[in-house]
Amino acid sequence: MVFSATGRLQAEMDAATSYEEWKAAAIAHDNESGIVKWKKSDESKHFDHASIRRRLRKLRRLTNNGDCVGVLFALNEGIHGNIDGMGHARLHGKAKFGTKKLIVDYVDAVVAGLELIASDCADEIPFDERLDFFRRAQHCNGCSAFMMSGAGTLLFFHVGAVKALWQQGLLPQILSGSSGGALVSTVISTNQDKNLEDFFQPENLVHEIELEQGLLKHLSAFKLEVATTEDVSNVIERLIPDLTFLEAFELTGRRLNVSIAAEEKHQTSRLLNAITTPNVYVREAVMASTAIPGFFPPVTLAAKNDKGKRQPYLPSRKWVDGSLSDDLPAKRLARLYGVNHFIVSQVNPHVFPFLTNTEGEKKSVMSTMRLATEATAREWINASASMLEKPLSMNPIVNRLTNLGLGIINQDYIGDINIIPEKAFLNPLKWLSHRPIEEVVDLIEMGERATWPKIEQIRIQTKISRVLGRILGDIDRDFQRLAGDITRRAG
Repeated sequence: MVFSATGRLQAEMDAATSYEEWKAAAIAHDNESGIVKWKKSDESKHFDHASIRRRLRKLRRLTNNGDCVGVLFALNEGIHGNIDGMGHARLHGKAKFGTKKLIVDYVDAVVAGLELIASDCADEIPFDERLDFFRRAQHCNGCSAFMMSGAGTLLFFHVGAVKALWQQGLLPQILSGSSGGALVSTVISTNQDKNLEDFFQPENLVHEIELEQGLLKHLSAFKLEVATTEDVSNVIERLIPDLTFLEAFELTGRRLNVSIAAEEKHQTSRLLNAITTPNVYVREAVMASTAIPGFFPPVTLAAKNDKGKRQPYLPSRKWVDGSLSDDLPAKRLARLYGVNHFIVSQVNPHVFPFLTNTEGEKKSVMSTMRLATEATAREWINASASMLEKPLSMNPIVNRLTNLGLGIINQDYIGDINIIPEKAFLNPLKWLSHRPIEEVVDLIEMGERATWPKIEQIRIQTKISRVLGRILGDIDRDFQRLAGDITRRAG
């Protein structure tokens, strides 16, 4: 069989065993296909390239001249990720690697300007004025969050996605997870980077997988038995330190968020984190978020009291799988942290019908009509359930199933950047089944490979927020160091 040059390069991308291999083949593919000409050209109908070009020239001139006051004034005109439309999804889906050079250059120019204002060269600008600017810029620009869906035993796909982002230094500090995603996000958020470096080594991952063979071992494709709480608890206790949400944040600096759903009908779902529930223990939170109804019993949360002792938290309430009501808590993350950019690892099998028209897909008349039909069907289902609420309430089992179904239907399952398996997992009985080590390794590699094409987009779209976070972090550490010095001198 004779392959074209682009076909051969696509095959190299498909066969790559590392991100660097994939990246080299992707760049070569863009050169061979001619897309590199599109990247070098400023013009596009998807963003105001003329405005971005003017901004770029001005920023470069001011920065090269060391005009700190001018750079500050120019950046004060506005810093946000989608300025003049340059975050449009179509700009990041055309090439195999990267996007318009103009966009990359502009982001780099903004970063260079921020670095100049943060440097000693900008001492002519009062420190309070600079600090106020950085805080406002961070607020206006927003930040990114990485959300992991419910997963069952597909959670190892999330492990691969996290590994790929972490190795590139692109894993956001704000993490959320439900069900299997809660387990992965909590492991990442309760272990320091030095431990994660060892954790992600291939031989250590295989070792962890071998130890995990007890998790959900009672579930097979043909015989479903409820796994004991002790089975899951043992895994959680081995992987996750016994910390509260606040203690986990103080240890790693990562903002962990765990979705849980209420067992009772009239209770709302919760998003547990160091802001809303600082004293709640993360282990019980993960136990609750992974408590799939019908397979695991609901869980009562625990918290550290004022004497440092463990006690029940809301003892009259029990909680279950968070993916049933708030798989991806985007609105809550936006409200709590100012998140305006969402990276999603989505493997929840029952939501694949909703994963259409995601980022980068060109809208057509048919796709628009399909979306309208889906929205109309959703409204009819909700209206019908409302009208039948009284008769349904007479049968607790049917009523509970209806509420679960409505919770699933009424959620949004995509973000700005979506990491999704290339193939759907079509056998529903295997979503919770015990998997041999070969399948688990394949899931991790699948998560990595699905993340590689998104890495450069994530790098570009998060670069400004990452630099702002680092600058403000450095300032905060300088304040703490100064306060410590003053305390020591006073002592």
